[in-house]
Amino acid sequence: MELSKLTSPNLLRTKLKLQSKKEAIDYLVKQLDDEGKLKSKEGFLKAVYDREELSPTGFEGGLAIPHGKSPSVKEAAFAVATIENPITDWESLDPTNQVELVILLAIPDEEAGSTHLSLLSEFMTRLSDPSYKEGLLKAESSEELFKQLDNFEQEEEQEEEKTKTEESRTILAVTACPAGIAHTYMAAEALTKAGKELGVHVYVEKQGANGIEDRHSSEKLKKADAVIFANDVAVKDEERFSHLPKVKAAVAAPLRDAKGLLTKAIEKAEKYPKGEYKEEIDTGSDAEESDHKKFKTEIKDSILTGISYIIPIIVAGGMTLAAAVLISQAFNLQGVYETEGSWLWLLRQLGGGLLSQLMVPILAAYMAYSIADKPALGPGFAAGVAANLIGSGFLGGMLGGFLAGFFLKFLKKNIQPKGTFAGFISFWVYPVLGTLAVGSIMLFVIGEPLAWLNNGLIDWLGSLSGANALILGAILGGMASFDLGGPVNKAAYTFCIGAMASGNFIPYAAFASVKMVSAFAVTGATIIGKQYFSLQEQEIGKQTWLLGLAGITEGAIPFMINDPLRVIPSLVAGSAVTGAIVAYFDLGLNVPGAGIFSLALLQGKPILLGASIWLGAAIFGALISMILLIITRKSKLAKEERLAA
Repeated sequence: MELSKLTSPNLLRTKLKLQSKKEAIDYLVKQLDDEGKLKSKEGFLKAVYDREELSPTGFEGGLAIPHGKSPSVKEAAFAVATIENPITDWESLDPTNQVELVILLAIPDEEAGSTHLSLLSEFMTRLSDPSYKEGLLKAESSEELFKQLDNFEQEEEQEEEKTKTEESRTILAVTACPAGIAHTYMAAEALTKAGKELGVHVYVEKQGANGIEDRHSSEKLKKADAVIFANDVAVKDEERFSHLPKVKAAVAAPLRDAKGLLTKAIEKAEKYPKGEYKEEIDTGSDAEESDHKKFKTEIKDSILTGISYIIPIIVAGGMTLAAAVLISQAFNLQGVYETEGSWLWLLRQLGGGLLSQLMVPILAAYMAYSIADKPALGPGFAAGVAANLIGSGFLGGMLGGFLAGFFLKFLKKNIQPKGTFAGFISFWVYPVLGTLAVGSIMLFVIGEPLAWLNNGLIDWLGSLSGANALILGAILGGMASFDLGGPVNKAAYTFCIGAMASGNFIPYAAFASVKMVSAFAVTGATIIGKQYFSLQEQEIGKQTWLLGLAGITEGAIPFMINDPLRVIPSLVAGSAVTGAIVAYFDLGLNVPGAGIFSLALLQGKPILLGASIWLGAAIFGALISMILLIITRKSKLAKEERLAA
């Protein structure tokens, strides 16, 4: 990012004799106004001071970065001042901080989530380098300061050239979680930061919702000493790392102890020398030094992988089906909707086909893929098709996925693709023999018992009402917020998806409403009871409610990690109430993961009534959790004060 494009020498001043924070802010705002960057000087000044009221903009090391997001700004820009006699009245996270470098950011409202974050991140990255900050402070003129702004990239390149000759370990990492959003990127950031602190070269490949990001190159794979897999779903193209010693952990592990994982990887690299990297590796090859997954872990990863692959199918199918229903109702086209061959009927069939025909085969195929890689895809799809044929639904698909995966794993171990027949074994023996064996078992051995069990589950879920529904909703709600995306949460999620696949939409409606509770509760607690929370927690809390609207629970993780004994029960209590309310009123939802947008797709009640109950249940549960969070934090602080006295 070229900082010089967002400023000019006229907006940069050196060695100013400013005595206070107010003087500095007023001066820099005037500079921006004189340069024509503002529509209204008074409007922007108010935005800056409003931001100052929220939390300190002073940072350690003599730095302050005040900023304002306002419609009074014409275009994104910033002004800089170096101070001759440090300012002492600037509120900072470090009480001893004396400000000698002030950077004022002016951001238009429409760029609040893009330019603002990029610019702030860029400055924080550069100013963490003492030599870069020193270069700005020593500038004797506006022109010299302007030239120093983009010196960082050149210094960074020189530093990279220097480190190439230094002895340092290179550790690769892959992060992947079922949803491919929060945990994937949070874990990557934690590992990268820990690597810098330990002096280790760490490169992280994110396998998330956007596919593979920052994919490891052949050069990095050759140079690396070890690899860390922080994943809850199968790693794509894992065979690339077969020559490296491996450390395997859950995707949340780096959030708890990233340095520990890196230290373990370094120790493993010293104990087990890496093998020779091959550009093309035979399918299914495993390095001798590779860690073997425990059976329990393999089962869990298989289920989560299968679910992660069917989520887009369920969302697309459910939304398409819902669109057909809404169109028919809005324009009174019920006749067209039910007429075979009509455009609305075809749209309805498209959505229904995704849910009824594709979902279970894809689930089974990718569960098998998680266990035995690509050779298991064909038998896995066959197992899913067989599950549909015998009417065993989601349960049959899951069992078929296990059968296909472990049977192909057995074949790969005992019939290895070597020599002249390597291609024949990989592309004929594995898929054909696997499909015949797994398909036959599904159709002729376990088909009838599975169908009976699946139908029994559907009947049981359909019979739930009153107290039974309350209990089920409360249990699902408590599980959803117990570990915020961890194994317990995923177990509840799996049950709800299975119920949805079997035609019962009530469990997922409860689960979806609960997914907003923790985020809303944290935001409310840090605003209403802000005196009991740190400035950092307050900043996190202000953003968490947005994640809640999208159905993302992970925003509350920092609070849970810092104080699990108080936070977990507080969140579980409110979530259990929310789940019980939604289940009691028989609300249903056939599209997973849609967050607040689920309101238009609720079933079981008239749209306005159903939406009011569903959203109201989430807000009521969040209110309960918020009160408990404030009470328990207040109690904790009071206890600490008594002990200190």
